[in-house]
Amino acid sequence: MTAMNHVPHTARAAAARAVCLSKVYGQGETQVVALDNLSVDFGQGRFTAIMGPSGSGKSTLMHCVAGLDTFSSGSVRIGDTELGTLKDKQLTQLRRDKIGFIFQAFNLLPTLTALENITLPMDIAGRKPDRRWLNTVIEMVGLSGRLSHRPTQLSGGQQQRVAVARALASKPEIIFGDEPTGNLDSRSGAEVLGFLRDSVRELGQTVVMVTHDPVAASYADRVIFLADGRIVDEMIQPTADGVLDRMKAFDAKGRTS
Repeated sequence: MTAMNHVPHTARAAAARAVCLSKVYGQGETQVVALDNLSVDFGQGRFTAIMGPSGSGKSTLMHCVAGLDTFSSGSVRIGDTELGTLKDKQLTQLRRDKIGFIFQAFNLLPTLTALENITLPMDIAGRKPDRRWLNTVIEMVGLSGRLSHRPTQLSGGQQQRVAVARALASKPEIIFGDEPTGNLDSRSGAEVLGFLRDSVRELGQTVVMVTHDPVAASYADRVIFLADGRIVDEMIQPTADGVLDRMKAFDAKGRTS
């Protein structure tokens, strides 16, 4: 299979774009190349899953594109903003104003209610939430009857719904999910993935998710596969079986190389 180090998506504008992105840890004999001159677009209003074996660079790619980690060379843009030119304070503001995050750990504050957790990033920024949008998001993730509950009064699946609503509430340009269903049972995970897919299809949201789970990846519009810090394949309109077969092919290739 030929390595594809650039995956163009010219049909729609890019919510985020990496060009010739490299990330190198250490020097000399201990040097590790986590990302190797990688270029990729994440189209607006699309749900993209990033997959690959452990150590392939998928989390590093997400962290660099989301402004959570620095990169060694190349460029990253969120919309029209070049991340490499931003100072720390500007980068913090960009993450707060334009990016939503959903992690494997729910990262909710235990002393706040579900609603307070959802609006917290906007409260910190001194911004009033758009009530109509907020109500749409809360209804979509099925939290209307749980808004006064604190995290300890909610199941894991409900806590992750709060995290999804928090990510959506500020109308970010792009949402990044790092194994967002990794701590959930299959039913709760399917619900959360359904909400993310609905946010793309019905609300026009852009979602980029790192996952190792072929079933989770099947909710996406597109899957990109990483190996050794490079994009080696992609799949449009993926199925769980198709993704699993592709991953098995990579494993077999890795054992024979």
